[in-house]
Amino acid sequence: MTDTVDDVDLPYDKDSASQQEKITALQERLEVLETQNEEMRDKLLDTNAENNKYQQKLERLTHENKKLKQSPLFVATVQEITDEGVIIKQHGNNQEALTEVTDEMREELEPDARVAVNNSLSIVKRLDKETDVRARVMQVEHSPDVTYEDIGGLEEQMQEVRETVEMPLDRPEMFEKVGIDPPSGVLLYGPPGTGKTMLAKAVANQTNASFIKMAGSELVHKFIGEGAKLVRDLFEVARENEPAVIFIDEIDAIASKRTDSKTSGDAEVQRTMMQLLAEMDGFDERGNIRIIAATNRFDMLDPAILRPGRFDRLIEVPKPNEDGREIIFQIHTRKMNVSDDVDFVELAEMADNASGADIKAVCTEAGMFAIRDDRTEIYMQDFLDAWEKIQQEASDETEVSRAFA
Repeated sequence: MTDTVDDVDLPYDKDSASQQEKITALQERLEVLETQNEEMRDKLLDTNAENNKYQQKLERLTHENKKLKQSPLFVATVQEITDEGVIIKQHGNNQEALTEVTDEMREELEPDARVAVNNSLSIVKRLDKETDVRARVMQVEHSPDVTYEDIGGLEEQMQEVRETVEMPLDRPEMFEKVGIDPPSGVLLYGPPGTGKTMLAKAVANQTNASFIKMAGSELVHKFIGEGAKLVRDLFEVARENEPAVIFIDEIDAIASKRTDSKTSGDAEVQRTMMQLLAEMDGFDERGNIRIIAATNRFDMLDPAILRPGRFDRLIEVPKPNEDGREIIFQIHTRKMNVSDDVDFVELAEMADNASGADIKAVCTEAGMFAIRDDRTEIYMQDFLDAWEKIQQEASDETEVSRAFA
């Protein structure tokens, strides 16, 4: 039962209050009630939102509970499709069975397809190809910002790489007219910091093919067969995205000379290498896939991986000569605010036996000297001091290595 006017406590004295006082008091009471009503409305909205959230959670848990109560599914492989049905082999126990399928399902299936089956070995659905997700994430989605113009002193090597990798992808008809198969792979070898990886980045920037990068150490795994499986999946991803270029950095991690070692670790590395050899030049066609590999330890590689058919081009990437060092200094200082007194010819003579990476380090250190002196312009003396510092650090590192040898 609702309150009547007589039951409500009035905010004024009925006997003594004037008419205006009564109106003012009632207006104040009305404002308070409206404020309280607004607060209660906000609380109601918050409560409804909270209720909706718990309702969604309840529905999700109910759905998961229903799935858990269902019979588990097993993975099987289609062996053969016959008029009587589909012959499948269940993974794990290698049990073979003949099962019937609908016409719609039959159109989706093919030999070697992976399917999910229930307890009665009836096919429930077709599964996607079993490719390790680690192989898929190695595919480069965005091209590196390195171009051939960013590489100095390696004109001959760049030409050979472009002939081996880019030309078969861009102009395959030239090889057909000449009547030869295009080179299948190129191995870049040389001292650290000479630009091997930069060459691969430039190829990735120039070509429209799918580019897949990886390090040899990523193929070395703890469990038996895991490295070989990753190699198979890597080439499977490349075949799915033809034309493709696979770049394997530090390939000596898995392609070193085979020995008589009986340790499980060495045996697993050799199994991984044998799978790589089979994928590069095995029974199955490789397809329109080019391979670039790089190593600092050419002397450690197994002869089997160096033979033609696997790597048709073995390209040495040496340290740059004096002209090359001058070009590299100019490349790395293009965006730097260098003084007019900087002599690149003298810098190239000074940095004798330096690699491209060493020259880049010198340019960066010269810029740091200018920043320390609160300058925006880099002088010739900054480069001289930077080279001296780099040389000293290399000398100290050599002495520490000898001390612990």
